[in-house]
Amino acid sequence: MRMEETRFRFSQRHPFLFGVMMIIIAVALMLGATAFFRSMGWMGNGFSFGHEKLGVIHVQGMIMDSTDVVKWARTLRDDDSIKGVLLRVNSPGGAIAPSQEMYQAITALAAVKPVVASYGTVAASGGYYASVPAQFIVANPGSLTASIGVMAEFVTVADALERIGVTPEVLTTGKYKAAGTPMRSLSNAQREQLLGVMQDLHAQFVDDVAKARGMDRDRIDAIADGRAVTGRQALALGLVDMLGSEEQACEKLKEMCSIEGAVTLVEGPVEEKSLIQEIIGSLSINLTSSLPNGWTFSYK
Repeated sequence: MRMEETRFRFSQRHPFLFGVMMIIIAVALMLGATAFFRSMGWMGNGFSFGHEKLGVIHVQGMIMDSTDVVKWARTLRDDDSIKGVLLRVNSPGGAIAPSQEMYQAITALAAVKPVVASYGTVAASGGYYASVPAQFIVANPGSLTASIGVMAEFVTVADALERIGVTPEVLTTGKYKAAGTPMRSLSNAQREQLLGVMQDLHAQFVDDVAKARGMDRDRIDAIADGRAVTGRQALALGLVDMLGSEEQACEKLKEMCSIEGAVTLVEGPVEEKSLIQEIIGSLSINLTSSLPNGWTFSYK
């Protein structure tokens, strides 16, 4: 009785604080329930008990890190209850090494169970690279894909600094060490050295696409000039296997897994957030961050 009176008095004296506490408790309970259902594979489209399960890997936005996708691909690969995997891609590309790590993860996954890739608005350059090991690729007619090539970009500010009386000095232990610094223009030797690096990275891209698609390397090399193509053009070039939507890609995956009827989709990778981040997100407060400026080689 005394506890009820204390709670009642607190809610009367501090109604706003009491309300916030109730919201926090409700969100915490909701997150706990969500985590439980997700761990049991009960989250995602097609939620239902007793259905066969298909995994879904989302590759979204610029590819700068592969950790979450690689980890989720490994989880789905090792889960015997997951009969096949839909790889949903909507990415214009990104950094080279993460794209290659995703390529290796999807290759390992496809060696164990059926994998179908589905392209949204764009699956180009690194986005195409990461997904090309899928056993079957479905693109919308208007999806943008391919763009097989390597690009390096940076800004040189040496001339601008000198116009305002600032003379930059860059000390190195070798003539190639400062290649790409904004404080100094590229020398001819540096430019040739960087182009050599890019050519090797380009050759790796072509080799991996040809291997994954089972196509002659010269055929891939002939279109590996950085061009982006539509899904319909990609089909004619042999870069994808069928034109269709995400739903049609899922139906193809069910066919490859010999599944009829409804399925449960287990989707990821799930972004790991702390409780306070989840609560802030639930209160519709947007937190943004920015990346430092710089330059790098990338597939885009």
